[in-house]
Amino acid sequence: MQQSEENSMVQELENAREYEKNIGYFIIKRIIDIMGVLCGILLLSPVMIVVAIWIKLDSVGPVFFIQERVGQDGTRFMMYKFRSMCLDAEYLLKKLKDKNEMLGPMFKIKDDPRVTKVGRFIRKTSIDELPQLFNILKGEMSLVGPRPSLPKEVEQFTSFQKQRLVAKPGLTCYWQVRGRSDVSFQEWMEMDVQYIEERNTWIDIILIFKTVRVLFGDDGAR
Repeated sequence: MQQSEENSMVQELENAREYEKNIGYFIIKRIIDIMGVLCGILLLSPVMIVVAIWIKLDSVGPVFFIQERVGQDGTRFMMYKFRSMCLDAEYLLKKLKDKNEMLGPMFKIKDDPRVTKVGRFIRKTSIDELPQLFNILKGEMSLVGPRPSLPKEVEQFTSFQKQRLVAKPGLTCYWQVRGRSDVSFQEWMEMDVQYIEERNTWIDIILIFKTVRVLFGDDGAR
């Protein structure tokens, strides 16, 4: 039954790329991205400077965490984040694999021991994601779109899940504003597919404002 439903959704998404021909939407989307990023950098630069100093004082290692991710149509790019984990996080991951609480190729556990003191705060507030404003400025990401995945995760995606690569990855999405901590991997993928089917300028604007509300602790926005 589930396979039948997935096949049906994949069939519906075969026309998703036709939406890419809606030049007007993508021109407006890019304008919103650029204007939003420039305003964001201007307003949040003091916060980013303070966080950068805090990270350096809190633990040994670089301020930024740079990692290869998969973007639109499988294009790879280097995504920027504030470092929220210890330097040997990848090594420790091997020892924590059996504690994964997320079904699917992605890894997630509550109270991850690899996360630093500063990391817990900037993750909870999503401040660790702010450097991705520069990915958006470069055109590798958008303000709204499916969150970019690791290459090793994409390799394990089903054909249905790979449909999320149709859209440019984003800073926020349905998953971000619908209680991301309580959403299963399959539900997450379905939300991304839903966004691709429904996306338009109005939905993008609503998601941007809902994300701001979530960051400031408004549970009603989840």
